[in-house]
Amino acid sequence: MGNCTSFSLPKWGFSELHRDGMVSVDEDGTHEGIKTIRIQKACEFVTNSVLCVCIITWNMNGKMSVQDVRKLVSSDRKFDLLVLGLQEAPKSGVAQVLQEAMADTHILLCQKNMQSLHMYLFGAKSSESYITEMKVDKHAVGGCGGVIGRKKGAVAMYINFSGIRMVFVSCHLAAHERKVEKRNSECQHISHSLFSKNDIHYAKSADITVWLGDLNYRLEGISSMPARKMIEENRQSKLRGKDQLLQEAEKGQVFNGYCEGTLSFKPTYKYNVGSSNYDTSYKIRVPSWTDRILFKVDHTSGLDAILSSYEALDCVRSSDHKPVKAHLCLKVGGGDA
Repeated sequence: MGNCTSFSLPKWGFSELHRDGMVSVDEDGTHEGIKTIRIQKACEFVTNSVLCVCIITWNMNGKMSVQDVRKLVSSDRKFDLLVLGLQEAPKSGVAQVLQEAMADTHILLCQKNMQSLHMYLFGAKSSESYITEMKVDKHAVGGCGGVIGRKKGAVAMYINFSGIRMVFVSCHLAAHERKVEKRNSECQHISHSLFSKNDIHYAKSADITVWLGDLNYRLEGISSMPARKMIEENRQSKLRGKDQLLQEAEKGQVFNGYCEGTLSFKPTYKYNVGSSNYDTSYKIRVPSWTDRILFKVDHTSGLDAILSSYEALDCVRSSDHKPVKAHLCLKVGGGDA
């Protein structure tokens, strides 16, 4: 059981108004972009937190390191739910390693795979009884990303957890700097397709929606060596203005009204495998924040989401990507969104 909550979850009535699409622009054409929010260093809502959720995304680069998979979940487990999205995951073995690593505190509640796209939901051992409804879905886009079995697209989960309706979308979008419009289009296709076969559009009636994954948006307008120098000098704030995802959201193309923590950690791609050194191949790729966690709360639900951490896990070195981890505490009203 997470230390942030007593699990006395209220079952209040939620608004049934249709929300905007998951990543679309408002109907009147206005847009807010992605709102960068401050990080509350510690969960201070012991008395009125409803639920604490840990979210992790990692592109595994097709390699299985038992040690690194354990590192993803071995640290402080002051959360009730863990949502883990993996891209370019190996065919087998991950679920077993995760379950063994989490066995003391959490159980596997649900998983959804689409070839190399995996998503796992773990909950505290007493949490099964709080789930009143659960749906899973998937949507493929494009080809296999140039490598057989490495799928692009998204897998998703809808969970009604004691009256709190949550949607988690784990995606892997088109690669390469120039493919901005393709990534935008894939976001829209995924958003419109997930759960669309159901009579109830779960994705449009969620109280909180979280997108995680290798979104593959890059830094634009800067070459590799100047970018690396700025990273070495801890001047990430200067690079954020060149981030394609933030730029496209500001234009109203994707993720309207979503929130994200400050990108204070180093860009998560591309590293030499086995190290924390950026790409030294002949391509000398520009470092980029390809791996992201974004969330959107419908405040008519009475909920606020407090972000208490947003970080990259530099200690994981078996992939050319670093995992990204966020900790969200949901509470009833009165907080910063």
